[in-house]
This record gives sequence, C-alpha cells and structure tokens, in this order.
Amino acid sequence: MFSGFMVHAWAVASIVAIVAGLVGFFVVLRGSAFVAHAVPNGSFAGAVAASLIGVNTLIGFGVFALFGALTIGALGHRGRHDVATALTLVLMLGLGALFVSLSVEYAPEVYALLFGEILGVSISQLIPTAGLAIVCVIAIALLYRPLMLSSLLPEVAEARGIAKARVDLAFLAVVALATTMTVPVVGTLLIFSLMIGAPAAARSFANEPLSALALSVVIALAIVWAAIALSYQTNYPVGFFVGTLSAACYAVGRVWAAWRRRANVGRGTIPRLAAASHEQAELH
Repeated sequence: MFSGFMVHAWAVASIVAIVAGLVGFFVVLRGSAFVAHAVPNGSFAGAVAASLIGVNTLIGFGVFALFGALTIGALGHRGRHDVATALTLVLMLGLGALFVSLSVEYAPEVYALLFGEILGVSISQLIPTAGLAIVCVIAIALLYRPLMLSSLLPEVAEARGIAKARVDLAFLAVVALATTMTVPVVGTLLIFSLMIGAPAAARSFANEPLSALALSVVIALAIVWAAIALSYQTNYPVGFFVGTLSAACYAVGRVWAAWRRRANVGRGTIPRLAAASHEQAELH
C-alpha cells in the first residue's frame, strides 16, 4: 500500500486534499457551491480540446477553467450570479460535447477525466500539481482577510475599501487554478464533493475562522487517505469512497451542529463564525 506507484498516489492525494480544503472553505463560506460545480465540469471541454490538437490536457484545463471563472465573474457582476454560472456551464458543456464528437479515440481518457486516475499518477503529473498547489496556497494566504470580510461582513469590507468585484474575480481565478490541478487527479465529478463536503462539515464543528479552515483541510486529508486505503483493499473506485465519505462527514457535522444548538438554548447565545470574524477584523 505504501510502495511503488502508491507513493505517488498518497502524495498527490494529500496535495489535492490540502488545496480542496483551503479553497473549498471559502466556496462554502461565500455560498459558491454552484460555481465549484460548474468550473470543473466546464473545464472538461478544455481537456478534450487540448487532446484533439495534441496539447497537454493540463493546459486545456487551465485555459477553460480560467475562462469559465472569469466569465461567471463578468456576467454575474451586474446580474444574478446563479444565472451567469448556469449559462457559462451550458456553454462550456456544449463545447465539450462538440469536441468529444470530433474525437474517435477519447473514451478511456474521458472516463479518467470524469472520475480521476489517482492510482495511476506519475512523477510527471506530481511535480506540476505540487507547483500549482503552492500557488493556490499563497493566493489564499494573500486573499484571506479580504475574502473573510467580504464573505461574512460585506459592510465592514466596503468601509475598509475592499472592492467586492475585485475580490470575487480574484477568488474565481483561485477556484480555476485549484480546478486545473485537482481534476486530472480526482476527476470533474469528485472534486466537487471533496471541495464541499469537508469544508461544510468543518463549519459545523468549529466556530473560529482559522480553526474551521484548518479543520477543513484535516477532514479533506482524512477523506482522501481513507478512500485510497479502502479502494486498495476492496478494489472499488476511489471516487466512490471520496463521495460517500464526504457526504458522511457533512451528515455527522449537521447532527453535531443540531445537538450543539439544543445544548446552547439555555445559554442565550450561540457562537457564530461571523462574530469571530468580526472580532478579528476589529483587531486589525
């Protein structure tokens, strides 16, 4: 389980989990789950196009992911964000269908892009994935405070001169970057569950922003590690376990949150993530 090709699987899975936990935390916090679903699925078209012209599929992913994210940001700036996201997804899926129809040798690669091939990761994939992950982590570190304020306390953010439109575009670019590095590993249909399940569960267990962010990463790591181990032992797909464990973590988190609310009824107050964020803002 810890030798040969499995070493690469453990390493790349850990990298993907860290990025998914960090970026997914703000996806959940900002109510952008639809965006996190649309960008990976839409970027699938870029991988197909890259394969058709003989270019590295990672480049195709990156170009289409960034195109989709920026299009959503531009269209949603003055209109309904959900409509802009849906229209962008429809456009990109339409292009993907066209590109697939032009290919006659793409079926195995299509399956891999949809469901990932984490157990077949090579060192040539591991290095660029690690490089993109470092960029994602740095971007989240730089955007942490404006993202937190604009997500939970938009009035405070505006008063402090933080432009919401710019923050939105910057965050969408980070989502596109995270998509580029994670989809080739876990697939377009699974990164959504990893990027949403772990952060949503973390918000139920932790009140402080930094604690919730750290817990999101820990839960994401636990999910992918358990998924790989179970897949190795049972020969079932890794994606099955990633999706199931993500949903289970979220369910446990909701049960815990409900129990905690009942336990705090007599105290007259319930700790809130927004309140903690406001306290942090006042300290700066």
